[in-house]
Amino acid sequence: MYQPVRIAPSILSADFMNLGADIAMIEAAGAGFVHIDVMDGHFVPNLTMGVPLLKQLKAATSLVCDVHLMIDNPLTEIPWFIDAGADLVNVHAEALTADELVCAVAMIHEAGCKAAAALKPKTPVSALDPVIDRLDMALVMSVEPGFSGQSYIAGSDRRVAEVAVRARAAGNESMLIQVDGGIGEVTAPLVAAAGADVLVCGNAVFKAADPALALQTVQAAADVARLTALAGGEA
Repeated sequence: MYQPVRIAPSILSADFMNLGADIAMIEAAGAGFVHIDVMDGHFVPNLTMGVPLLKQLKAATSLVCDVHLMIDNPLTEIPWFIDAGADLVNVHAEALTADELVCAVAMIHEAGCKAAAALKPKTPVSALDPVIDRLDMALVMSVEPGFSGQSYIAGSDRRVAEVAVRARAAGNESMLIQVDGGIGEVTAPLVAAAGADVLVCGNAVFKAADPALALQTVQAAADVARLTALAGGEA
């Protein structure tokens, strides 16, 4: 059954001096998730936010707290973020061996959270194969992770379509596909038509003149593209 595309604003692009107001704004505007980019300065060349911020954020919103771990040691830190209130924990396939990825997903599920796995733009989609039958969500990065404000990498929509095919082949019809990087009104329809369910938006929302309107505009453009694709290309 068709489900509307959901927007997951990335607070990496928010105003940290007014974060509470920004969270309230995206919630009122209809966001489905709040995306929390955790970077350790090793796995990616940037250092961002961590457990203390997530604890406060969880107490301030009813949105799904979508924690994207761009870190070298996810098996060590997964419990920290679950204890802090993560609803969904997203680990990078590149940071783990295949066996460790299986272990990470099991650890997240055993704690009662949703489990996701992420891929950098150059990582083969096959890296998800050890866990794709049990993932709640897969994240296709459409920029190299590390910094907000980058441009969408052309062809990322084809990777979204490949993930969708692999999930169906594995019998995981309920798995969501998320896309992160350079997503806005122009690029959202590309990935939504290919099968993306959740779109991470940073600058496209928080740096807009009217962030709430920008969020709704991106979502509407994605929904039109998704519905058209499901109808077989008919307008």
